[in-house]
Amino acid sequence: MPEKWKEKNMVNLEQGRNSNSRKDNYMITVTKDDLLKSGAHFGHVTSKTNPNFRDYVLSQKNGIDIINLDDTIDNLSKALLFVKNIVERNGDVLFVGTKKHAKDIIQQEADRCGMFYVVERWLGGTLTNFSTVKKSIKRLQLLEKEGSALYEDLTKKELLKLNREKIKLSDQHRGIKDMKKLPNVIIVVDGKTESIAIEEARKLEIPIICIVDSNTDPAICDYPIPANDDSIRTIQLLITEVVNMIVNTIDNKSKNDDSEKSEYPKEKKK
Repeated sequence: MPEKWKEKNMVNLEQGRNSNSRKDNYMITVTKDDLLKSGAHFGHVTSKTNPNFRDYVLSQKNGIDIINLDDTIDNLSKALLFVKNIVERNGDVLFVGTKKHAKDIIQQEADRCGMFYVVERWLGGTLTNFSTVKKSIKRLQLLEKEGSALYEDLTKKELLKLNREKIKLSDQHRGIKDMKKLPNVIIVVDGKTESIAIEEARKLEIPIICIVDSNTDPAICDYPIPANDDSIRTIQLLITEVVNMIVNTIDNKSKNDDSEKSEYPKEKKK
């Protein structure tokens, strides 16, 4: 990681720790007891502790890092406030969770709030080469269109080939098929697994929220949420809290449609 990223994010970390103002936090419903029951406090073995994560380690027990859940709650609260502000301005959220523990949770919760997601292998260039991705999605939409002229006068072999292409593109773009522009924030489960997605977001200066375990450098993202990223219950708890906030924010927005709102500018056509 470039040094400027580390410096910027370590400053963000210190600012977050030194901020006690309520306006900097979102009132979350998740409690420390909820996190304890989910196993959120269990980090990795101490031999794998990332040096930059040590501020989030409360203690070690039986060779395992014990994560300070006060930090988890505080950082989650700040991250939620950030996402809330984005959603209020009609911004888009992209959830990323391709590892086995996270896939189903990410897909179900992203669908619930009407946001985008990636749960299959991250394709290089999904963000940094988004114009090409949009062309691929357009091709998929054409293949999915019933009665398309594309299917006229084709042999059985040619139809089979097009069907295979449709299935492949559908798998690749599941969750982002309707994403018209780059997201305003990405929410990631496991910074190590999703390192390519994080690198692409960094290049484009897209804010990153990430569940980070004790083996991960929290400086890779703008809003690190220290927690056990291998626990299904922890992932479910944290992502559900995020999505509940998004759903509530969207519902509140719909009740106030007559009020004037600022929006993210539309992406310019190239």
